[in-house]
Amino acid sequence: MNGNLDILDLVLRASWPVKVVMLILLLFSFASWVIIFRKKAALDAAQREANTFEERFWSGSDLAALYRDASARGDGVRGMECIFEAGFREFARQRQRRMDTRNLLDAAQRAMRVALMREVDRMERNLEFLANVGSISPYVGLFGTVWGIMAAFQGLGSIKEATIAMVAPGISEALVATAMGLFAAIPAVWAYNRYATRVERMTVRYDAFQDEFFSILQRQSQGADEHA
Repeated sequence: MNGNLDILDLVLRASWPVKVVMLILLLFSFASWVIIFRKKAALDAAQREANTFEERFWSGSDLAALYRDASARGDGVRGMECIFEAGFREFARQRQRRMDTRNLLDAAQRAMRVALMREVDRMERNLEFLANVGSISPYVGLFGTVWGIMAAFQGLGSIKEATIAMVAPGISEALVATAMGLFAAIPAVWAYNRYATRVERMTVRYDAFQDEFFSILQRQSQGADEHA
């Protein structure tokens, strides 16, 4: 018996149910890696955009000018700038209607909260898939392993003298399914934990900016009331 482990040969010799399990796990793994790379790029972009906008915002730039720049880009506004644009737009709109200060600030705060929730939802998109792959892949692989082992032992029913050499190939084929389940699950679990933490940090950062910007709007509205 050849001592070298030929994974491809084991896969090709596996029973059809085990092959189906392996194919499912392969698709899970491929989809997970696509999401992992895309999510990394999206979160990196969100962090860069937040850094750039915060630098402009706290540099003393005119808020109206920042708002015009954000509005000019339309749907291209993302992250922290989107929260700012939503809050300032609602603040300016309600101020034109001569609303009282309390309702004016409440409207701006609601607009920012809605924008923040949309940005968080966008960052969390597809993270659930990674969590599901990490949770169920080992069990899918285990199902293929159990099925393969049952098939291997069932083939020994008509044999009077069974040896380990007779069942070893079948068991090896079945255990490949478990290995593939772990191969799909481990990166998905790591990526989910990593990206969920990054999303949480960005959410805290967005929330802090929202509070700071709300304080600025509050001071502006109070100053306008004093000069009225």
